[in-house]
Amino acid sequence: MKHIYILLLAILTSALGFAQIPAGYYDHATGTGYTLKTQLKRIINDIDDPEINNTIEEEHNQQTYNSLDPFNATYERDFYYEVNGDNTILDMYSENPNGNDPYNYSPVSDECGNFNSEGDCYNKEHVIPQSVFNSQLPMYSDAHHLIPTDGRVNGFRSNFPFGRVDDNQLVNQSGISNPTQNGSKLGNNLNSGYSAGYSATVFEPIDEFKGDIARIYFYFVTRYEDQISSWDAYPMFDGSSDKAIADPFLSILITWHQNDPVSQKEIDRNNNIYYNHQNNRNPFVDNPQYVDLIWNTTPDTEAPSDPINLVASNPTDTTVDLDWTASTDNVGVTSYDIYIDGSFVFNTGSVSNNTIATGLSADTLYCFTIKARDAAGNESNFSNQSCEVTTDNGNTNLNCINETFENIPAASSQYSDFSWVGSDGFTFNATDARTDQTLDGRAITIRNGTLQYTDNFSDLIETVTVTTQRVFSGDSGTFDLVVNGNIVGTIPYNDTPTTTTINVDINPFNTLNINNNSNPSNRVRFDNLSWTCGILSATEFKDQNINIFPNPIKSLLNINLKSDVETNVEIYDVLGKRVYTKMINTSKALNLQALKNGIYILKISQENSSITKRLVKN
Repeated sequence: MKHIYILLLAILTSALGFAQIPAGYYDHATGTGYTLKTQLKRIINDIDDPEINNTIEEEHNQQTYNSLDPFNATYERDFYYEVNGDNTILDMYSENPNGNDPYNYSPVSDECGNFNSEGDCYNKEHVIPQSVFNSQLPMYSDAHHLIPTDGRVNGFRSNFPFGRVDDNQLVNQSGISNPTQNGSKLGNNLNSGYSAGYSATVFEPIDEFKGDIARIYFYFVTRYEDQISSWDAYPMFDGSSDKAIADPFLSILITWHQNDPVSQKEIDRNNNIYYNHQNNRNPFVDNPQYVDLIWNTTPDTEAPSDPINLVASNPTDTTVDLDWTASTDNVGVTSYDIYIDGSFVFNTGSVSNNTIATGLSADTLYCFTIKARDAAGNESNFSNQSCEVTTDNGNTNLNCINETFENIPAASSQYSDFSWVGSDGFTFNATDARTDQTLDGRAITIRNGTLQYTDNFSDLIETVTVTTQRVFSGDSGTFDLVVNGNIVGTIPYNDTPTTTTINVDINPFNTLNINNNSNPSNRVRFDNLSWTCGILSATEFKDQNINIFPNPIKSLLNINLKSDVETNVEIYDVLGKRVYTKMINTSKALNLQALKNGIYILKISQENSSITKRLVKN
């Protein structure tokens, strides 16, 4: 899940978006294993193709160590956990994600300096100790592994490797109690389970930031793979250029990477380093799957089992319900791909064994199949096919989404990312949000994030309506309403409930986001989000463009076209099996003598429009 934080409007003039990976940045990352690792090293360091430019290397806008001071003061701020934390430094060694921090630091004024105890000041921590690479550039000033941390805890961690501390063997150092005030700790490595193979002293951050540390290490050994073998011995490194990370630390880091997925903090930090500092990226934040592709020697290649018992039911003018028996997988199914007439339409984005196909045309036959997917991208074969004809009740102005936010996750006052299936069965995401506020019943509260509708949709969206109210302190402001990537209106808010309706009229409609809070520190409740939509259809041709007779038929079906338009004729039996298809562009008499007597469904399509009719063969 991705969202946008406006840190300082005067500074972020590049309008950072969700992932903000520059177009083509990873085009040359096509290999696997250590070949992929070397390709990523070339991308990070901007090494041109040797076949074109004779391997010219340019360090991306190399910065000085002290240049991190203004970067930290501007971008390493707590927009993620504290209600009013955007004026404090986010320190992974002291942050408490689930409550009040033990202490906070103001940018610049609280930078070390001298310290006597934990909570005195912050400084810059080399996640990979600078003694490993003898304080050489560009490693010494590489922002991707330099983070602001409490000065005393930084010293407590010292040059020790990261690992999994045995709580029965904690270490106190220079009068610092253990664990630290947010739970980070120093002690002997737990020599069992995924951390087996090492028993000396290690430093363990809290769970919230273990994945961050892991992805920093994967970046570092990738960018500096051609130098790492010449550095001083370090327990986390094996002295090689390819694998680079020693066992059991590779097991520890991969486990942390898997258990603590990429966070919005990491995404924003990656963007800020790229756009506002040294112009290169951590590929393992942008593409977490690279870790598995490079270091996992036994990748998952087993496809999920085929979904079975697919049933299409409960048609409306624009929707059909789909239910099936869930697939199984050796690791786990992650989602399902939905197909109509053999063409991919949308992915469910969840492991639920039901969904709703939306954006359909009235009085039309739709034949569905599905495939299961797992996290490694393996896909099953197709399920059985199930067909259904949408109704034709004349609903041309449908209130197709009416989200009440009653299904949002359990009440939480912590700002985080949330995903839920809404009141009408559609999926929503919210970022930098909390779930403990009410407006007209439960409401989602957004600070400097996004409210995003993520399910597939392809109808005409006509109007959008939503109720807002600012809570706590602050002033009036606006959010942007973004449809298909374009701003179509603004949603105002103030300290009283305000209901806004915006005319959109976009066809087809694919994505909807509410983002870009004009004052990122304001917290705004959203409730009763709805939009109306019309049925997606092209020129109506039931009477004007086509004439069909007779019906019932004995052998010949006459189709008279009033213009030379390419027309697809399909006939389905009552079980949804297609038994006849023909493409015509002039009037035709189709010989259907081979069809058995009975009831069929006739579907005729021109361009983006189609009609279905009941056809009887005597």
